[in-house]
Amino acid sequence: MNQHSILIVEDEEKLSRILQLELEYENYATEIAHNGEDALKIIEEKNWDLVLLDIMLPGLSGMEVLRKVRKTDLTTPIILLTARDEVYDKVSGLDLGANDYITKPFQIEEVLARIRVELRRNKQINPRNEKLTVGDLSVDLGSREVRRADSTIHLTPREFDLLVCLLTNKNIVLTRDQLLDKVWGFEYFGDTNIVDVYIRYLRQKIDKDFKPAYIQTVRGVGYTIKD
Repeated sequence: MNQHSILIVEDEEKLSRILQLELEYENYATEIAHNGEDALKIIEEKNWDLVLLDIMLPGLSGMEVLRKVRKTDLTTPIILLTARDEVYDKVSGLDLGANDYITKPFQIEEVLARIRVELRRNKQINPRNEKLTVGDLSVDLGSREVRRADSTIHLTPREFDLLVCLLTNKNIVLTRDQLLDKVWGFEYFGDTNIVDVYIRYLRQKIDKDFKPAYIQTVRGVGYTIKD
């Protein structure tokens, strides 16, 4: 079994060392960067299975690191570590392409659980150049390109995974709990309202300016994409 590699980007040396020790105890290969500039250099030099990224970094902030990474890399899971708990900061990070966030202070068990969820979810995405389609909407699983009619649709990693889940279960109504399990992982820490939020994001991007609307709500049950 291949050892997963995780980059820890955290300026607090004590915390970064604790994370490193805990992750290596769980058989992950790790490296630490204490600022944004070093993190970008390390990410460019090596492929990582996952990045733990603190938002409050000296110099280049974690948000800027995230923004720059997502310009060229849409697939590497990135989990934000932040002392901020305002909804705006969380939403901003997710909109920039973060896969998840953990608010400090946290328990190491939560960090490990969320890492397992992201690694499992990332592994399940088919790397082949397979396409999923419905009408004029197409998703290329290899390049992660989403198109509707003649337009390219830009999705965050979570929005992309949700759309793929709906398309691979086309014409099947999925409950919120099923979508949480398939897209966020069964160890997701939160309520099912997050599904409604991301369905709304998807509709704004793939249905709002087009006809017909593909994402359908089945009241009292869940969501589906129909032909």
